[in-house]
Amino acid sequence: MADKQKGSYGAEDISVLEGLEPVRKRPGMYIGGTGIEGFHHLVWEIFDNSRDEAMGGFCNEIEVVLLPDNKIRVSDNGRGIPVDIHPKTKVSALETVMTTLHAGGKFGGEGYKVSGGLHGVGASVVNALSSYTYVMVHREGGVHVQEYSRGKKKAAVKKVRSTKSRGTIVTFQPDTEIFKDLVFDWNTIVNHFRGQAYLVKGLRIRVIDARAYTGKLAVDDVHWFRELGIDLPSYSFYFEGGLVSLVKYYNLSQKAIHDTVFYTEKDQDDVGVEIALQYTDDMSSKIVAYANNIYNPEGGTHITGFKTALTRTLNTYGKKEGLIKEADGAFTGDDVLEGLTVVVSVKLREIQFEGQTKGKLGSPEAQSAVAVVFGDAFSTFLEEHPDEAKAMINKVILAVRARKAAKAAKDSVLRKGALEGMTLPGKLADCQTKSAEEAEVFIVEGDSAGGTAKTGRDRRTQAILPLRGKILNIERARLDKMLASEQIKNLVVAMGTAIGDTFDITKLRYHKVIIATDADVDGAHIRTLILTLLYRYFRPLIDGGFIYIAQPPLYKIKKGKEIFYCYTEEEKLKITGGVNEDLDEMVRRAEEDGAGESEEGEEEVEEKSAKAKTPKMHVQRYKGLGEMNAEELWETTMDPARRVLLQVNIEDASEADRIFDMLMGSDVAPRKNFIQTHAKMAEIDI
Repeated sequence: MADKQKGSYGAEDISVLEGLEPVRKRPGMYIGGTGIEGFHHLVWEIFDNSRDEAMGGFCNEIEVVLLPDNKIRVSDNGRGIPVDIHPKTKVSALETVMTTLHAGGKFGGEGYKVSGGLHGVGASVVNALSSYTYVMVHREGGVHVQEYSRGKKKAAVKKVRSTKSRGTIVTFQPDTEIFKDLVFDWNTIVNHFRGQAYLVKGLRIRVIDARAYTGKLAVDDVHWFRELGIDLPSYSFYFEGGLVSLVKYYNLSQKAIHDTVFYTEKDQDDVGVEIALQYTDDMSSKIVAYANNIYNPEGGTHITGFKTALTRTLNTYGKKEGLIKEADGAFTGDDVLEGLTVVVSVKLREIQFEGQTKGKLGSPEAQSAVAVVFGDAFSTFLEEHPDEAKAMINKVILAVRARKAAKAAKDSVLRKGALEGMTLPGKLADCQTKSAEEAEVFIVEGDSAGGTAKTGRDRRTQAILPLRGKILNIERARLDKMLASEQIKNLVVAMGTAIGDTFDITKLRYHKVIIATDADVDGAHIRTLILTLLYRYFRPLIDGGFIYIAQPPLYKIKKGKEIFYCYTEEEKLKITGGVNEDLDEMVRRAEEDGAGESEEGEEEVEEKSAKAKTPKMHVQRYKGLGEMNAEELWETTMDPARRVLLQVNIEDASEADRIFDMLMGSDVAPRKNFIQTHAKMAEIDI
C-alpha cells in the first residue's frame, strides 16, 4: 500500500469526539473562555439549575459554599434531579444529566415552564471541566450519590441511606489542567448572588466562605452550615420588593427626581415581563437586563422593545399635556435615557441567546411583549402620577437642551477636522507611526514629567500628552462644560474618536492609552479623574482593552555598582535585606538632625554599610515621574521590554457604575460613609 501523501485529506482525518470530550477540547465554546470569567461561569451554571427550581415554585432556599482546595458546593431544597433509569440511555437520569451534552429537563415536557438553561449543557460542562464532582440527590425517600472526574463517572449511582429531605447538592473542583492558578473571588460571588436574590421573590440565597475552615465537614445535609452554626464569613439575601428593591439599591448614591418607583409585571403572549424604573438627577443611565434570570450585559430584544416604548410614551404624554415646547422638538432615544435606572426582566419558555454565555437575548417575541406591556402600564402610570410624570418630562427636556448645547460646543471646539488629527493640541508630542495598532500615548502628570518623557520615549511609536494639574471632575458635568476645559479638550482631540453621539472607536489614534501619574495621593487622584472621564465618555475604550496604567518604580536602590528598581515594598525589602528598616530610620534621623546633604540619608547609609562590610547602599524613594531622568523613565516605565502595565477592565459594570457615582458624584453623605467604613483598610504613604 502506498504511503499516505503529504497534505491528503480523507475520512481518516476526521476526528470524532465522544461524550464530553468536545468540552475539554474547546471549553471556550461552552463557558466563554478559560480566564477568570469562564472560571466563575462554572458556578453560575450549577446555581442556575437550582434557581430554575425556585422559578418553578419548587425551591425556596439555595446555599453556595466556597470550600478549601478551590471547591464549590451548591445545594437547594428543590425536587432533586431524577434518579430513575432513563428510557433512552438505559442508565440513571442523574448520570445522563451529568455526563451527556444537551440532556436535561428543559427541552420539552412539563419539567420546567421557564428556565435559564437553554442548551442543557450546564451541569455536564461543569462536570467535564472539573477534576472532581460529587452529586447527592435527596429524592423519593432516598439519598442517591455519584462521583465523577473530568466528566466520567467513578461508579454507578447508588442509594446510600433513607431521608425525609429533598433537594440536590453538587460539589465540584475546577480542573487545574484547564484553569491555571485561578481562585474564586468572594466579592464576585457575593455580588452575583445578591442580584439573583432580587430577581426571584421568596427565594433565600445564602453564600458562605468556608475556605479557612479546618474542621470536618458534613457533606450530605442540604443546609449543613446552618444546622452546625459554624461562624464563617457569609451573606444571606432575601428581598420581598424584588426589582423595586434592586432599583432602589442602584440609586442609593443618587438623588431621585420622583419618589415612586414605577413597576409592572404581566404576561403577554406567553412572555413574562417585569420592569422597574426610576429617574435620578444623574446624567448617565443604568439599564440592567435579564432573561429567565440570566444577566444580559449586552441587552437584546427585550431592551430594544423597552427603549422604543419609553421614547414613544414620553413623547406622546409630553405633547398631549403641553409639556414639550416646539423649540425643544421631539425626544430622541438618548434623551429619554439620561438619568434613568431600569431593570428589565423577561421569562420565556423557549428562549434564544446569542452564544452559550447568554450575553444577549435574541428571542424576537420578547421585543413586542415588552413594548406592549411596558407601553400600556407606563402610560397609565403617567396619567395617575402627574407630579412624577412632570418631573420625568422636565428631566428629559434638560437632556434635550444639554444635547443641543453640547453639539454647539463640540462643533465650535472640534470643527475643521480636529478630531481627525489635522489640528492636534500643541502640548501633544505625537509619534511618527501612522498605525494605530503600533502607536501608544502616555498621559502624564505635569510639564516636568512630560518633558522627561518626551526626551526618553521611542519617538516612532510613543506619543506624550502632559496634563497640567487636576482635570475637571466630569461625573456631574455636561459635555459643553467639559469641552470648555483646555485639559479635557486636548485629551479628546488627541484620542481622535470624537465624543458623545459622534464617538467613533475606529478612529482611535492609539491602541494603547497609558495613564502615567506620580506614585502619591495627588497622582492617584488625577488618575481617578482621568478614569472617570474615560468610563463615562470613552467606555468602549475600556471594554476594548485599550486603557492601561503605568507602574513606575517606588524605589531606586544602588548596591555597590548594581542598580535595582523596586515597584513594591516587598521588592525593596528583598533587595536591602535586614538593613531595610535601619535605612528608613536613618533617613528619619537625618531629616530631623539635618545630618548630611541627601534627604535619603545617603552618608549615614554608606557609613553603616561599610561597617557591616557590605556593599554601599543608597535607597531613593521616587515621589514623582519628574524626579527621574529620561534614561531612568525609559528603563522603568516606558520600555515595552521591561515595563509593567496594568490593563483597565470592568468586572462588574453595574457595581463600577455605582462606585463612580458614590465616590465622584456631588452627594457627600454616601462618600463620607464609604470613607469611614473603609478607613482602616487604607495604606497611606506619607
